[in-house]
Amino acid sequence: MVDSTALRAAFARRLSAMYGTEVPAYNTLVDVAQDVNREVLERMGADAERLGSIDRVTAERHGAIRVGTPTEMAQVARVFGAMGMYPVGYYDLREAASSSVPVVSTAFRPVDEAELAANPFRVFTSMLVTGDRRFFDEDLERRLSEFLGARRLFPPRLLDLADRAEAEGGLDDAEAEEFLTLATQAFELSRVPVSRSWYTELERVSSVAADIGGVPSTHVNHLTPRVLDIDALYARMSERGVTMIDAIQGPPRWDGPDLLLRQTSFRALAEPRVFREDDGRIVEDDLRVRFGEVEARGIAVTPAGRARYDELSAELDTALAGRRVTAEERGAVAAKLWEGRVPRTEAELVTGDLAYFTFHTTGSRPASAPPAGLATLLAEGWVTARPIVYEDFLPRSAAGIFRSNLTSDGSKDATRAGAEFGAEALAEVLGRRLHDPYALYASIRAASLTRVRDELGLDREIVLPRVRR
Repeated sequence: MVDSTALRAAFARRLSAMYGTEVPAYNTLVDVAQDVNREVLERMGADAERLGSIDRVTAERHGAIRVGTPTEMAQVARVFGAMGMYPVGYYDLREAASSSVPVVSTAFRPVDEAELAANPFRVFTSMLVTGDRRFFDEDLERRLSEFLGARRLFPPRLLDLADRAEAEGGLDDAEAEEFLTLATQAFELSRVPVSRSWYTELERVSSVAADIGGVPSTHVNHLTPRVLDIDALYARMSERGVTMIDAIQGPPRWDGPDLLLRQTSFRALAEPRVFREDDGRIVEDDLRVRFGEVEARGIAVTPAGRARYDELSAELDTALAGRRVTAEERGAVAAKLWEGRVPRTEAELVTGDLAYFTFHTTGSRPASAPPAGLATLLAEGWVTARPIVYEDFLPRSAAGIFRSNLTSDGSKDATRAGAEFGAEALAEVLGRRLHDPYALYASIRAASLTRVRDELGLDREIVLPRVRR
């Protein structure tokens, strides 16, 4: 039996090999990331692995795909469910992006702490909202729905194997091989000719819409390695002559704890594609839709921590409104804001209930009986705290990456009402629970506190710091 964990790890490896063949610059990105990681490990020692072992970081990937319909989205959920990957979080890029990005998204990933440690492969998956009149009028929606309804992204045999793997916890060797082969093929870049006029019509609305609804299949838009020093990687890729986007998305570089997620990418490359002209001619041209993203992951924040991040982001926008600044100048202003408002130590993040940690007993046993308050347990040396890795995404950062790699901003009629399509609607499409990332982090923290309570022999729950909101 090849279980879901092994299927997930094997699929991540195969997808990486396939994508490296399709986009050779991705291999360069992976090589540079691994060089940077080795150097950070040599320089920092064990501290470099505080947010995950080097083996985990080296193997870690997140992919991104885009689909067009609720049916396709539900089928994606079945394929990833076979690999122990479940929908976590809801992201509305229609609102997060200043350009035309008519999609809602979720991330399929493991939700169990042990499964994340074994292989944290994630796939950020976006779906067109074709009924949103800010982007698609009635006629275009009808024709788009007809086009999408006529295609088949996933063969029935793949879906059958996926359902069996999810129900039984895995597949035998032969079926596992078949599943992995079919799943990888489903995300390969198609060589079927693309209708030039149809693609161009959608591209006038949104490059993302054209990439989803203008082609006969889906494909990997990017596959993202994890790096321990994203600023060093950005500089090194530029030195190699690779054109990077203008900035690193997410929190600024500063001398305090790394929080949430920082992302950047090289710009979308011109890739050869086959087109069919209206007169029937088949010609080769290129498209720029796929890019090489890389990420540096930090500590998962609580709702209070996220509110602090959002407040600082809004203040940064206000401070820079109407000014033309470089990415370096923007980063410097952001870092100064953070230095005044974000704790500089992990201990302060714990006591301020701004970030998630797991807690572990030490060998130290002071003479007094252990207290029940977490802050005192930490201060007196009964317990240590280890940060929980942020496993999810930031809508604004994702939108920033999307926008930096679009061929145009497209068109969005802000005078028309947008279609309601929230988290509940997406969960209904998927036919399965949409996990709340905060609840997942909180459950990991709570399980660690239960272990500490039992190991210390406490007869009452450990009390988290009380923070005045």
